[in-house]
Amino acid sequence: MALMPLSESQRALLLELARQSVKSGLAEAHPPAVSASPHPPLNRPGASFVTLHRHGKLRGCIGSLEARRPLRVDVAENAFAAAFRDPRFSPLRAEETTGLELQVSVLSPPTALRFSGQADLLSQLRVGSDGLILQERGSRSTFLPAVWETLPTAATFLEQLKCKAGLPADYWSETLKVWRYTTESFGAAYLR
Repeated sequence: MALMPLSESQRALLLELARQSVKSGLAEAHPPAVSASPHPPLNRPGASFVTLHRHGKLRGCIGSLEARRPLRVDVAENAFAAAFRDPRFSPLRAEETTGLELQVSVLSPPTALRFSGQADLLSQLRVGSDGLILQERGSRSTFLPAVWETLPTAATFLEQLKCKAGLPADYWSETLKVWRYTTESFGAAYLR
């Protein structure tokens, strides 16, 4: 299922929610309460990722793969988590907001891929546009479509996704499950 494109005002509102969530985390150590939006799509269940970069380097990324809460709430919660709960980084400090950029990625519902083997799976991947979810024996990992910028071939993308799930790069099993999704991504500087 494809995403309904967001308007510029809806994008701006989501970015402002992400910004306010980080500001609230710095000032009060919790995300802000998020009221209903005048934009109906932002009140519907949605899945998002919020990615923080500081001076061009990853500083946090947290998200949801399934739509379980209103999109506006999902963005605010994920922005807070990306800034303060990403286990790869220490919690964001106020002095780190200089050079900080926020990116919001709104996910389409995932679609299961059917494939007869690794070569068949690789032939189905849309380089540059697919986000993937990989699941095997209780392990699960995902790469957003933006990861194609650093892993530009289908084989490398899949190998690294397996490694992220704790599997060997050359791992294959008939029980491996893969879903594809797309994103609508947009960003802005934290300070404006």
